[in-house]
Amino acid sequence: MTRTNRQILNKLSLRRIFNAAKVLTSYSLSKLSGGVIHWGMPISASIEPTTSCNLRCPECPSGLRSFSRPTGMLEEPLFRKTLDELAPDLIYLTFYFQGEPYLNPKFLEMVSYAHQKKVFTSTSTNAHYLNDANAKATIESGLDRLIISLDGTTQESYSSYRIGGDLSKVIEGTKNMVKWKKQLNSAVPHLVFQFLVVKPNEHQIEEVKRLAAELGVDEVKLKTAQIYDYEHGSPLIPDNAKYSRYKKNANGSWSIKNELDNHCWKMWQSPVITWDGVVVPCCFDKDAKHKMGDLKDMSFRDLWKGKAYTNFRSSVMRSRKEIDICTNCSEGTKVWA
Repeated sequence: MTRTNRQILNKLSLRRIFNAAKVLTSYSLSKLSGGVIHWGMPISASIEPTTSCNLRCPECPSGLRSFSRPTGMLEEPLFRKTLDELAPDLIYLTFYFQGEPYLNPKFLEMVSYAHQKKVFTSTSTNAHYLNDANAKATIESGLDRLIISLDGTTQESYSSYRIGGDLSKVIEGTKNMVKWKKQLNSAVPHLVFQFLVVKPNEHQIEEVKRLAAELGVDEVKLKTAQIYDYEHGSPLIPDNAKYSRYKKNANGSWSIKNELDNHCWKMWQSPVITWDGVVVPCCFDKDAKHKMGDLKDMSFRDLWKGKAYTNFRSSVMRSRKEIDICTNCSEGTKVWA
């Protein structure tokens, strides 16, 4: 059993276990029947601290500044109200959707609040703001898992995707985290180097594993890159097919590997909440086109059990290939170190 799994087990209560059983049972029955049967509240959720980011990554709406939805910062009262409703059943909370979480000045206070509710907390960062003070505050917040994006072991390969990024700051931030974990004698957060495998860095996979070991990082996670316009190929698609979400067809075009089965576990157990309280089905709906409701206007329970969510689950069971945000889904094509 991994350390993360042990941490999650420590967060369980009888109510959370019973809720998870209801959700899993209803999902299994839905797959068998082909219709929508849905019981329980979310087991996990993602919430967006901000859409702002300091980098300009080429396949990211935050980096491209290309959102068609409003940009801004999650406010603490909305967060607390939402978490108060979800926490009794919620096991896992990800503080991430788009943007750089550490740009929200209240980010670590919100993590601390979730920690007090005994919810497992995770976030993803480009690590440019993990200065000494923020690293110490991160440990003290009780954050359980910290994913650090490290997409290259040299400045040249790193900045080919993380445009505007400084590899030395990522290394420095990682060292600060490791130092304060030791000084505060803390087992958390579990530190992960996430390596987005693209053509300019695919030759550095073994190097990033060595670097993680040298720095004291707990885990390396390899991730396939999402490409928006993949049909005609991209200079970011790696040569090694193992690390790509896409395959080249006989006619020279490209298509996604995933077969897109007509069911999706996330629709039953894990919503995404934008910084301004809009709930969307999953992290592939980056522009929040499929709005399930707005938490400023209604309770989460009413939204979760409402008509919009029921209809969207039905459309997933009917034909995922007809849903725009599903056509680039990586479920089934993930790569793990």
